[in-house]
Parts: sequence; C-alpha cells; structure tokens
Amino acid sequence: MAAGIRGIRRTRPAGPGATATPRPPLLRELLLVTALFLVYKFGRLFANGHETRAFHNADRVWDAERAVHLPGEGAVQALLLHGEGLIRAANTYYAAVHFPATIVFLGWLYWRRPAHYVWSRRVLALLTAAALALHLLMPLAPPRMLAASGLVDTARVYGPSVYGVTPETDSMANQFAAMPSLHFGWALMVAIGLIMATRSRWRAFWLLHPLLTLLVIVGTANHYWFDALAATVLLALALLLVPAPQHRRHHGDPDPSAPLAPLTPATAAATAGALR
Repeated sequence: MAAGIRGIRRTRPAGPGATATPRPPLLRELLLVTALFLVYKFGRLFANGHETRAFHNADRVWDAERAVHLPGEGAVQALLLHGEGLIRAANTYYAAVHFPATIVFLGWLYWRRPAHYVWSRRVLALLTAAALALHLLMPLAPPRMLAASGLVDTARVYGPSVYGVTPETDSMANQFAAMPSLHFGWALMVAIGLIMATRSRWRAFWLLHPLLTLLVIVGTANHYWFDALAATVLLALALLLVPAPQHRRHHGDPDPSAPLAPLTPATAAATAGALR
C-alpha cells in the first residue's frame, strides 16, 4: 500500500513553495553584517560626553518605574546575590552570550532557512538602527551607576566585566546607552526567529533565552525594566515593517495545496493495487 501511495504522491506537480529560497552570497552577507555591527558599535560612542543628561534621565526613569509600581530591580538582584557562583554566572551570561548567540542564530538561519535569515537580518538591522537613534537622543546611565537605586555593580565587584572602570573615558563601549536594551531586544528576536523558522512542538522553549536575559540584565543592574520594554516596542515596530516569510516545505514533502495530476491508467492501477 505504501508503495502505491508514494506513487500517487509523485504525480502531484511541485507547488510554488517547493522552490527553496537561494542563500544570499556569503561574502556579501559577512561584509554587510560586519559593517552594520561597526556602524552600531562606533555610533554609540557619539552618545558619550552627555553624562549630566544621562544621570538626569536615569532619575526620571527610576521615578517613573516607581510611579507605575514596577517591582524594584533590587528584588531580582537579591536573588542572584544569594551565591557568588550564581552572580558570576549571571555576569558571564551578560558578557559572553549576547553576541555569540545572535551570530549562531544568523548562521543557522543562513544555512538552513535562507528566507528567514534575510527577514531576521533586516529586522535586527532596523531594531539596531532605531536603538542607536534612541541612544543618541536619550543617553541614560544604567541603574548600577544610580545612587538612588542602591544596587550593586555586580560585574565590577564579582566579575567578569566588559566595561572600563571609568565610564566617562571608556573608549570600548558607551556605558550611558542603557535604553533600549539590545541584550534583550536581540535575545527576543532570536527566540521569535527560531519559533518562526521551525516546527518543533518544543519551539516555544526558545523564549527562555529572552526571559533569562531579562533576569540577567536587571539583576546585574545593567538595565532598567523600561529598557527591556523600550526594546520590545521597537522590535514590534520592526516586525510590523518587515514582512515575515512564508513557511516553505522541506525538499521532497508534498504540497497539499497543489492540484492532483490527471488520473492515468498507470496511476489507476497503482491505486487499485494499494486498496486491495
């Protein structure tokens, strides 16, 4: 019977979805992604030199969070400070997972889901450009620098840290660009991209990555709750502006929407044999 059914399936013409999206040229994509990263990396540095505004904005964000009765960031940090190993693991996650996870995500999509790769790259580029604009318009000191927060700079105290000791002269990173949190925005896009590109019944578990990232960025006092909220809003706008790709069938799968081929004598014989 199985042989007869397989014979019938082969008579279906391939639908439009059967054609795989070609991968973009690898060298071009490497250059493009590298250029986008460098523009973002060096563009953020232009927000340096506005420390007074950054601390003033930090006071306003902190007061706004209290006004809407958000839970204090200190509650999350207190959980992490129960053990030195736990807080070191959180600092390491903050320092070491952000970029590698995004690169692995894009690399896997490029190789296995080219259409979703192009979509995800465009969304990430739009999100990052919007974040850069907000960094320039609203410099913001992170809660670890805000005396009113009473929070511990866990990376400096326990390590590891990716930031210079003196934020004002840190030439490697702009420490006054807390809002939005691209740690959270990129992590959320990684989860959404993988959920969209796969069909596993367990794919919702990819949301654990942005959830863990949220706990880490807040618990290490690198970001406010509002930083993650701002990243979520910007990502939602980017997703609205960039159309998501249609799910394509894997090679060899039948197209359920394709019309059946005309019944030929050979097909009729195969069908009759399968039903006996």
